[in-house]
Amino acid sequence: MNTNKQLTEFLSGYDERVIHQAMLLREIILSNLPDIIEQVDLPAKMIMYCYGQTYVELICNIIPSKKGIKLGFNRGIDLSDPDHLLQGAGKISRYVEIKSEEMISSDSLKDLIQQGLKMYHERLKLKVTSSRKK
Repeated sequence: MNTNKQLTEFLSGYDERVIHQAMLLREIILSNLPDIIEQVDLPAKMIMYCYGQTYVELICNIIPSKKGIKLGFNRGIDLSDPDHLLQGAGKISRYVEIKSEEMISSDSLKDLIQQGLKMYHERLKLKVTSSRKK
């Protein structure tokens, strides 16, 4: 199924505010992560942004709910967060609860996305280096 069609169908179960915020956030993600792969994960009820098919290649995800949306980050625990946007108590992941359109377009949120991309590239370098040593 076409990703855009799948995305539209997935989001159709939420109210207009959630759909609007998710689409705005999607545009920010797509414009900050070159060539990112967008995947709708129906069982998990989220939209994933990654550079492959494994969790290691995941940068972030949009998590819609009846209350609003969250932007989750793989390895969010390792991100620098001077504005204290990140929440959660998991061992690895963190999320930002989106409270407004201004928050979606904020430099702080864009910085977290860019950091996620940078960390992904660092993981790739480590993977290549460790495979060469074998």
